[in-house]
Amino acid sequence: MTAEAGFPAPADLHTHSRVSDGTETPSQLVRAAREAGLGTVALTDHDSTAGWHEASEAAVENGVTLIPGMELSTRHGWRSVHLLAYLFDPTNGDLVEETARIRQSRLTRAETIVQKLSADYDLTWADVVEQTTPGTTIGRPHIADALVARGFVPTRSEAFAGILHPATGYYLPHYAPETLDGVRLVRAAGGIPVIAHPATRGRDNVLDEEYMAALAEAGLFGLEIDHRENTPDGRVRLHELAETYGLRITGSSDYHGSGKPNRLGENTTAPEVVQAIADEATGWEPVRP
Repeated sequence: MTAEAGFPAPADLHTHSRVSDGTETPSQLVRAAREAGLGTVALTDHDSTAGWHEASEAAVENGVTLIPGMELSTRHGWRSVHLLAYLFDPTNGDLVEETARIRQSRLTRAETIVQKLSADYDLTWADVVEQTTPGTTIGRPHIADALVARGFVPTRSEAFAGILHPATGYYLPHYAPETLDGVRLVRAAGGIPVIAHPATRGRDNVLDEEYMAALAEAGLFGLEIDHRENTPDGRVRLHELAETYGLRITGSSDYHGSGKPNRLGENTTAPEVVQAIADEATGWEPVRP
């Protein structure tokens, strides 16, 4: 590992623990980051900061710099847009209230999906709960894990490609705030917002320029361009938008442990961009060993 601009490289700014839909505890994730050779890692569980304390302790013990964060669910029209939020105040009232509402909607949705699935598959809510730990934000990945455990599919990825694909009729949306409101919420909490994997559906489905301009004006910091799910033509468009609106470029693995094929450090963020995130944030401090 090398140290540049105050942050040890390489830096992976998008990972998940068992607090949301990863398969490792926050401390196991941090140890995995060290073993993968990372100098800096961000914990970004879905709509939750419940893993921050454990991950922070593990970061100090394992010599890894931690950027506490979250992946905030938002929506723009029909699009589900995820915001990576870094170094915000986890006690901010508005953000706490909004994430609690999102988590409750996720839970209600998951219960309804399982009810629908149970008509066609021998699957119960207890099967899904067995795939979680106390405090987990339960969602579709845990339903996928339950389908794997019950032998209906071999992997989580195949569950999403098959039984849980929207075309099968088991899909339901959950509540999420408008993306512009999400950017404002994160900034008001002293955090730094970055759109996660913005081009998974290709260039033609990237957020339009007028809306991107509004997001930039509201405080959007950057775009997660270096991500395995962004299409090549989508990345070209994202680079154009980043240059036009002065947005910074990040890269990350979106690691979920064994829940996805994504590997720690497969995409990384430049140390100077990590430094810029830390410089702009006023809600929380990076955790340094």
